[in-house]
Amino acid sequence: MDAVAAEVPVALAYNDEPFAVMLGTPQDIADFALGFSLSEGIVGAPGELAIEDIATSLEGISVSLRVPPARAAALQSRRRNLQGRSGCGVCGTESIEAVLRPPPRVGDGPRIAASALQRALRELRRSQPLNALTGATHAAGWADADGALRFVREDVGRHNALDKLIGAMALAGADPQRGVCVVTSRASYEMAMKAAQAGIAVLAAISAPTALAIALAETSGLTLIGFARDDGHAVYTHPQRLLEDGDDAVAAPRATDTNR
Repeated sequence: MDAVAAEVPVALAYNDEPFAVMLGTPQDIADFALGFSLSEGIVGAPGELAIEDIATSLEGISVSLRVPPARAAALQSRRRNLQGRSGCGVCGTESIEAVLRPPPRVGDGPRIAASALQRALRELRRSQPLNALTGATHAAGWADADGALRFVREDVGRHNALDKLIGAMALAGADPQRGVCVVTSRASYEMAMKAAQAGIAVLAAISAPTALAIALAETSGLTLIGFARDDGHAVYTHPQRLLEDGDDAVAAPRATDTNR
């Protein structure tokens, strides 16, 4: 017997207009819809999005969303083809400008001790039940400035996992400026863009960043950390937020995901 990860089409429609179909793991769909809407800049705050229906069928999952008229009008200028892949965060985007849209600069953010980063990575490895069963999913986690993991979301797609995390944090009212996001993937441009768009100031990935991700992180103020593993890490941009052990880090509020 073997446990196999589910992967199904998830269709998102805004104001009755189809926008994107992504392949993802069929759980935490409300988190995904909100996080995707925030990280793609479709809405600027959770209150601008209403989830009208989540319908499951043999073909997949359809999510009906409602946004203010001004947001819907802006969406018409960045239409997507109705196809996405779990491994691609910008597949189907129709213009170079839509792909390379600059996110707003992140705020001052926290100061994180290297030991706190290591703690977050250790806790993330222990907090992936789907991956433990299947070996086929990515995870994105959020830890406070002490390194205590507060939120984790999993998905077959690394971008989907990050979107789910962003949505869960937004629903809980967690401040993205007061902790570190850790992900079990490379730090691609899309991952850096989504993090910055959501206001996250520190992103740590277990694998390498890309050149475009580094450039985006530099201009947006994001602290980008790669190769974050037991034996160390590499800081590519804005290293002032990562403290040498022994310094005092700013404590973060303990908003906890009580549904996990």
